Amino acid sequence: MVSAETARNVVGIIGNVISFGLFLSPAPTFWRIIKRKSVEEFQPYAYIATCLNCMCWILYGLPVVHPDSTLVVTINFVGLVLELIYLAIFCIYDHQNKGRKKVVLGLLVEVVFVGIVAVITFTCFHTHVKRSLFVGVICDVFNIIMYASPLSIVKKVITMKSVEYMPFFLSLAGCPNGAIWTVYALIKLDLYILISNGLGTIFGLIQLIIYACYYKRTPKSEDVVKPSEVQLSGATRA
Repeated sequence: MVSAETARNVVGIIGNVISFGLFLSPAPTFWRIIKRKSVEEFQPYAYIATCLNCMCWILYGLPVVHPDSTLVVTINFVGLVLELIYLAIFCIYDHQNKGRKKVVLGLLVEVVFVGIVAVITFTCFHTHVKRSLFVGVICDVFNIIMYASPLSIVKKVITMKSVEYMPFFLSLAGCPNGAIWTVYALIKLDLYILISNGLGTIFGLIQLIIYACYYKRTPKSEDVVKPSEVQLSGATRA
């Protein structure tokens, strides 16, 4: 008989693998930037936001905040490193210097924000339950926003009756990612991981259903760079 802890660890490892794939999804965008030696019209906002999401989940997974969450820390640490690499590439090839200040300022604000959250967590709350509640709610807010971000294009898809600009691979990866972390949260109940990833699974299904409904109506084009390849980053899901 497999113990609940073993099952949870196995599911968590699978979740790490899927989330790692999600973090790698922007790689084609940055390979394109490197080849063209220019960021063109690409924007860094999604990657800056993902850094914040990663840092918050790393804080949440610390033993002094929410014990037995090592797998949450590992994947978000890896995700944070990858996002910082993406942003470094962006800054190197931002020859017009339009985005570098945004990246530096954005990361500085995020570090200060997470630092403030950490100070409040460790000085004002003295039990794992209270610390988990405080940090977990913040993580859920950012995680839900990241999961829902591809839905912002839905109105355009319905209006144009075309999925040309819909980030299909981000939606495709987001759905099983949310599902596997939902299972992880249910094995040993973790309400904060459960809420955001449960909603993320639903959001992912909605996106895939919409894609299926409008896919055949979309004219073929090889020249269009879709949002999933340009400005959308794999959100940190834990």
